[in-house]
Amino acid sequence: MRQINSILRYFIEFSYNGTNYHGWQIQPNAITVQEILNKNLSLLLKEEIYTIGAGRTDTGVHAKQMYAHFDSSSTFDLQLLAHKLNALLPKDVAIHKIIAVSTDAHARFDATSRTYQYHIHTQKNVFNKDLSWQYLYPLDIFKMNQAAQLLLNFTDFQCFSKVHTDVNTFNCKITHAQWTVKNQELTFTITADRFLRNMVRAIVGTLVNVGLNKVSIPEFVSIIESKNRNKAGFSVPAHGLFLTEITYPYL
Repeated sequence: MRQINSILRYFIEFSYNGTNYHGWQIQPNAITVQEILNKNLSLLLKEEIYTIGAGRTDTGVHAKQMYAHFDSSSTFDLQLLAHKLNALLPKDVAIHKIIAVSTDAHARFDATSRTYQYHIHTQKNVFNKDLSWQYLYPLDIFKMNQAAQLLLNFTDFQCFSKVHTDVNTFNCKITHAQWTVKNQELTFTITADRFLRNMVRAIVGTLVNVGLNKVSIPEFVSIIESKNRNKAGFSVPAHGLFLTEITYPYL
């Protein structure tokens, strides 16, 4: 039974395979995860619903854990709504839970950290080709981890940001950055309070150049200090990147 109240706020925890989407944020003439979510929530709740995401992922990037919030004038069975929403959504978007929160809670501004992982496979693998980047050249993982640790000493990451973005600051606080190896798979995990557009993919591309001995450790530092995107490495393909965790002080 739906009950009419003053405006209430809800958080949604969900995941998606980004292969078929032009990222999270609504844009003209392109299908996005936000558009799909808004459309189906509005259909179920019989009112216009607009979701606010914890951040925005680029075209082809995936999310194992993503949050968004929305406002509604109704209360409802949260578990039943999640079930009905999953039934309507495409197979590549999954709702994990819907949570009632205070009306001043904000999915984007209240997040205290975000974690991304980038996956590389170094041997041809037909099962993860769409979720990991195949790279067959040998990489010096030790040097790549040396360089990754240096990221924690800096806050201005303009050199890794997509140019002409609408941000007021390029400052981010990175608290973790590490490569791990398991069999023929490499995983780069990075945690920060916020990320710039294209930042993780540019960092990974630059670290790959370190692993190829194209960029030395001192040169890696100079790239960061330059604040110049042209000096940093290439952006690795989007399909290997996953948003894996977002933390909030009240969840």
